[in-house]
Amino acid sequence: QVQLVESGGGLVQAGGSLRLSCAAAGRTFSRYAMGWFRQAPGKEREFVAGINWSSGSTRYADSVKGRFTISRDNGKNTVFLQMNSLKPEDTAVYYCAADYLGTIMSMNVDGINYWGKGTLVTVSS
Repeated sequence: QVQLVESGGGLVQAGGSLRLSCAAAGRTFSRYAMGWFRQAPGKEREFVAGINWSSGSTRYADSVKGRFTISRDNGKNTVFLQMNSLKPEDTAVYYCAADYLGTIMSMNVDGINYWGKGTLVTVSS
């Protein structure tokens, strides 16, 4: 059974940085696209960033491009999201996601096979 466990959320001032981690277990993830989604209060869950586990190719939502960086550590089965220049509108619960045989270009909420429980990021102005 796949387990995705997020960590690293918290409260930060606007302009600050946070690094989220997602520890993945239960599978060999070479055939997965991994990603981060977020859901703000009263809004739908949205794609933030994705990474192809085997190739390392990445894709970002326009709203975070240039500020966020997704990466992975194959040896530790961990995916990271480095978030810089945070804005109040980045406040949300951030979820780690795994899409079996998926591609980062088509990554969306409906296609995700496994979700983590989420970690809250709050950016104060």
